Amino acid sequence: MKVPTITGDGVRLRGLTKGDVDDLLVAYNDWDLRRFLPPLPIPFTRGHAEDYVEDVVPRMFAAGGGFWAVADPVTDRLLGGAGIDRVAPERGQAEIGYWTAPHARGRGVATAAVRALTGHAVEAGFARVELLTHWENTISQRVALAAGFTREGVRRSALPDRDGGRDDLVVFTRLADDPPEPVERLLPDLPGGELSDGVVTLRPLLPEHLDFHADLNNQPDVVATSVPPVPKSRREMELRCDRSQAHWLAGERADMVILDAATGTPAGEIGLYYLEPPLAQAMIGYSMLPAWRGRGFPTRAAQLIALWAFAETGIARLIAGVLPTNLGSQRVLEKAGFQREAYMRSRLPGPDGRRSDDLQYALIAEDTLAQLSGVKG
Repeated sequence: MKVPTITGDGVRLRGLTKGDVDDLLVAYNDWDLRRFLPPLPIPFTRGHAEDYVEDVVPRMFAAGGGFWAVADPVTDRLLGGAGIDRVAPERGQAEIGYWTAPHARGRGVATAAVRALTGHAVEAGFARVELLTHWENTISQRVALAAGFTREGVRRSALPDRDGGRDDLVVFTRLADDPPEPVERLLPDLPGGELSDGVVTLRPLLPEHLDFHADLNNQPDVVATSVPPVPKSRREMELRCDRSQAHWLAGERADMVILDAATGTPAGEIGLYYLEPPLAQAMIGYSMLPAWRGRGFPTRAAQLIALWAFAETGIARLIAGVLPTNLGSQRVLEKAGFQREAYMRSRLPGPDGRRSDDLQYALIAEDTLAQLSGVKG
């Protein structure tokens, strides 16, 4: 079968050959790759690789899809793979997938391959191309955004896993008339991966922070000021940590750990929730372990996140809500420059089915700029 060659920026998509078997073996036995490809047999043997080249891939083309080797245009060495699968020609829709070999990661190979293959699919008449990723596969989500795909939502229980369960998948889509340029993110990465004033450091919440996150969010007073004020299960906390980076990439929220800058010890958390992009308004919330309270950490964290939000995003207004009885949190916000704006009755779900009042504070970009000018003056 004649496989069309597709050229991209620094890559060439061609048919898979027997000369690719050794690199295919290494790639398909790499845990970082196969953890998101549950259909792959473990271990992936030379026999599997040879059958893949000689039988599986030809059958994909015969079924209307296809699989291309992503090769170095100079050496022709296998860099990865990209394919079209689950084609629905009657709806003008296709789904693409891809992977990058361990030796070729960090070079933009996947983004170039996805752009090239998507362009090929559009030229073939497809009006809609989907790309699905696991929640935890944020590298793949970055590729999707860089290749011009827009996040649309989550397809629940879309893929069987290795343990007999089913995984949710995040859906990205590029339409035929969408530009191939990267999709602009509402919440960019932190500069250098963190924010710091020398006393506190803010870094993204990651799966490795689960035990700390669980300890913090099991504190009775943290539970009492949560919305709703009920304890979270270990599974809920695990999902919060596992999916925090996906939510950040989606522009929905930025969850961060507050660290003691001197020791690197986690002391608390602060989050920015971008609930109203059309209004350029976001909300912050924070909590601290008891041992770290009284040191001004949450005030510093709120100031750092406000400066980042106003300087690096389209956010023009930050809000925060506190219980009228939470005097400590009110002092944190006032020291950080927030001004009290409203007393909202019965706004929040409270304990035992009751409702709680909420004090609303706000900080706008102009306030922060004025504070900075005062400090410089």
